[in-house]
Amino acid sequence: MSTTPAIRRTGRPGRPGYDLDSLLAVAVKVFNEKGYDGTSMDVLAERLGLSKSSIYHHVSGKQELLELALNRALNALFAATTEAQATEGRYVDRLEYLVRRSVQILVAELPYVTLLLRVRGNTAVERRALARRREFDAFVGDLVTAAADEGDLHPHIDPALVARLLFGTVNSLIEWYRPRAGTSADDLADAVVALTFDGLRST
Repeated sequence: MSTTPAIRRTGRPGRPGYDLDSLLAVAVKVFNEKGYDGTSMDVLAERLGLSKSSIYHHVSGKQELLELALNRALNALFAATTEAQATEGRYVDRLEYLVRRSVQILVAELPYVTLLLRVRGNTAVERRALARRREFDAFVGDLVTAAADEGDLHPHIDPALVARLLFGTVNSLIEWYRPRAGTSADDLADAVVALTFDGLRST
């Protein structure tokens, strides 16, 4: 399990001077433990060992912390869709690459992806995040349909079902995966790809 990162002083005179990335990491940990709605600024300040004014030096409130956290996960996923191996070659290979990269991103950004997958649209920030998730899902769905049209997936498998099952499998990792010695992101990605694509490919 990861430990709570230290808050680093920037050394600016006369200002609270705390590092936003470290503050965000702690906030995400608390959001995942208590839920966003169950986390107040008082709770965050207590966990950080800071005054609320020190937090407000960096952000306007917990809503901004939530948006920063969700965007971190989403931006990483969308960046993967623009990489060469996700945009060139046969569609089934693009799809396999995107599944692999999504596992790697989930491992690298586990607390942030966990938070993203738990939002329910209760706030405007969450609704924007869910809209972006739907865009990502549509990109995946298009890849699956194109791979089926190229004849690289078993013909009797519904492409929409494939898309849901693929990323349902990837997303389920947040429920049990914890970093530990001997299991790298690549190992995990290899296992997910082997389990899914060995049964999906037509040849």
